[in-house]
Amino acid sequence: MKQFLCLILCFIGLFSFSQNDEEQLAADYYKRGEFTKALISYQKLYEEQPDNYNYIFYLIKTHQELEQFDAAETLLKSKMTVYRNPSFIIELGYNYQLRNAMDKATEYYEEALSKLEERPKYAALIARQFEQHSLLDYAIKSYEKGMALDPDLNYNRELANVYGEQGNIELLFTNYMAYVEVRPDYLNNIKLEFSDFVSENKDNENNLLLRKLLLKRIQTQPDTYWYELLSWLYIQEKAYDKAFTQEKALYMRQRESLDRVIELALTALSEKEDAVATEILNYVLENTQDISTILSANQYLLDIATVNATPKDLLAIEEKYKALFVTYGVSEQTLELQTAYGNFMAFKLNRPEEASNFLKESLKLNISSIQEATVKMKLGDILVFQEKFNEGLIYYTQIQANSKNSTIAQEARFKVAKASYYRGDFDWAESQLKVLKSSTSQLIANDALDLKLLISDNKYEDSLHVALKLYAKADLMAFQNKTDEAISLLGQILIEHKGESIEDKTLFRQAQLFEQKKYYEKAIANYQNIITYYSDGILADDAYYYLAELYNTVLNEPEKAKALYEKIIFNHQDSIYFVEARKQFRMLRGDAIN
Repeated sequence: MKQFLCLILCFIGLFSFSQNDEEQLAADYYKRGEFTKALISYQKLYEEQPDNYNYIFYLIKTHQELEQFDAAETLLKSKMTVYRNPSFIIELGYNYQLRNAMDKATEYYEEALSKLEERPKYAALIARQFEQHSLLDYAIKSYEKGMALDPDLNYNRELANVYGEQGNIELLFTNYMAYVEVRPDYLNNIKLEFSDFVSENKDNENNLLLRKLLLKRIQTQPDTYWYELLSWLYIQEKAYDKAFTQEKALYMRQRESLDRVIELALTALSEKEDAVATEILNYVLENTQDISTILSANQYLLDIATVNATPKDLLAIEEKYKALFVTYGVSEQTLELQTAYGNFMAFKLNRPEEASNFLKESLKLNISSIQEATVKMKLGDILVFQEKFNEGLIYYTQIQANSKNSTIAQEARFKVAKASYYRGDFDWAESQLKVLKSSTSQLIANDALDLKLLISDNKYEDSLHVALKLYAKADLMAFQNKTDEAISLLGQILIEHKGESIEDKTLFRQAQLFEQKKYYEKAIANYQNIITYYSDGILADDAYYYLAELYNTVLNEPEKAKALYEKIIFNHQDSIYFVEARKQFRMLRGDAIN
């Protein structure tokens, strides 16, 4: 008996293995377009399992590919003798459509739709069958009829997708919005769907349409999700002031959290929209009692003020720091503010000793290891600023030892390399940078690679590293806010080391500093020199992109910018700027794209 059972099990196993083999073979034949061979395989499978829907439909599709419409019809009708399955009805209609018998095809399509009156829940099944044959109007009818017959059914999301395939963007928006009314928790997914249809261009037809639909909803049905969606649209258009209006309306209705308002402020700040960010942050301060929020908002406001400050504004900014410490104390709670103040004293007021002493007091507080590492990082930066490299390296090395494998430890390693580079120890700097090429932080990895390439590309040409040392010295001066001196030193390299491999990098670095000082014509000249004389170099695409951005975002000369973006699109397809250049080019051309 046991032997018999073993034989039966073995037989079943072999049968299953053989069947799986045959199914894979049939699928491979079908994918490769070898339909005659696929037909033989699917016929075998169908004979073994005549009720397997997958085999039935692939057998029908294979007959149709071979234009064996009569055979497909016979098979379908044989299956429909027992029960007129809507899927078989649609397939029979499609078989007639392939024979250009549209009247007959329509008759069967309508019959399939009539089945919904018996079972509305068939709507999705029938619609998907229509969609498979690109019969989108019938798919829409199926979804809509199902919803009309059973109010508990909701196919708005599916309808939105079908309308999207048809290019009917208004009904795509409308149906997704109808779905949000039932499922507000789906709002973030809807934003992702909408992001494919709107752009930064507020005059884009789709943007105008969505804005109109949302404003209408807010007027007639002022639910919070319409304000949130309209705010999101304004953010896509970089109209942060308008987004702020929606976020204020949302906050006034809910009075729950200012997190969204703060997030908007940070977005505006990242886009250098300082005026809007300042307005938003002041609103946060007017509407919060939370100490950590008050401190963060003040810190951002001080950062904005510092970036835009003239020398005569700096003392007023310092007074604001001091006033915050008087109000909230010098404690663990204000540690971030302390670190920022130390940075401000050293790099803006040029009082590095005082800044160091202040931050050393911060280390005496009861703070976490990560907070300690942050303070030590700033202390290291201040010592490098003073060109006390060895002392700075001690702090960076302590961070590496105490926070192994963390992002802050990798940042500290990069600063070790940068400090070594500043003082001309290129071999040690390069050894540190090699490790960082595989950093888990992409930003650190990219910075490490850029610096390593700068060193490796230039240290072998001159055994004394004269030009590279001058370049590193100019970099240090830029770090020390000695921008004019850095520009002058880079100019010296361009005169004394003309034609050497470092020339294009020097032109580029100097152009960046020219932009910082708002010497735009000089920056343009440098970028143009790279394009003219180093068109095959690794910085050619950088020069095109930075010059395009200068024309586009600062000088308001879109036609010049458009021509430069186009150069990247056609001549530098492997550039890291390719995607953004294409996006900006299309926007300047007026395309309705994301």
